[in-house]
Amino acid sequence: MQQQIKEMIAAEISAFRLPRYDDIPNVGLYLEQTVHYICEYLDPLYHNAVTGPMISNYVKKKIVANPIRKQYGREQIAELLFITVAKSILSLDNISVLLTIRKERYGIKEAYNEFCEILEQAVKQAFGLCADTFPEDVPEDKEILRNTLIAAANKLYLEQWISRYAREEEKI
Repeated sequence: MQQQIKEMIAAEISAFRLPRYDDIPNVGLYLEQTVHYICEYLDPLYHNAVTGPMISNYVKKKIVANPIRKQYGREQIAELLFITVAKSILSLDNISVLLTIRKERYGIKEAYNEFCEILEQAVKQAFGLCADTFPEDVPEDKEILRNTLIAAANKLYLEQWISRYAREEEKI
């Protein structure tokens, strides 16, 4: 049964892919549209990943810039995707520091696209869909990002496995 659970979870995750920076809509999205957009992409990993009040809280804490005319742009959506994943293991204060470092060193586009690539790889590894292929010699800030996303992916795998196992046990 345990192998079947792993295979079911892996099948659901195998097609997971985040939009790259240039694929994020360049027109502003209202709060509920932003919530829907983020949840649509993160649903294979997290159900109801983010809510309107959560986003408003991130803006209030100045982790994400205020919307312009109540609309969230590409940069804010990219940041919100990162925050939604990272909040499972980091405090908002730590997320804010990591976002600031990454944007200053690489710019939002490069930082976000690298986040996407590392997260997708970490998820595949955690769910047993590929071997570890991360380069070993990387700058410290990239290693911190990678470790953050590996931890988030492993936590996600454990939560999904335990949840699926409990549901299967109830059927018996």
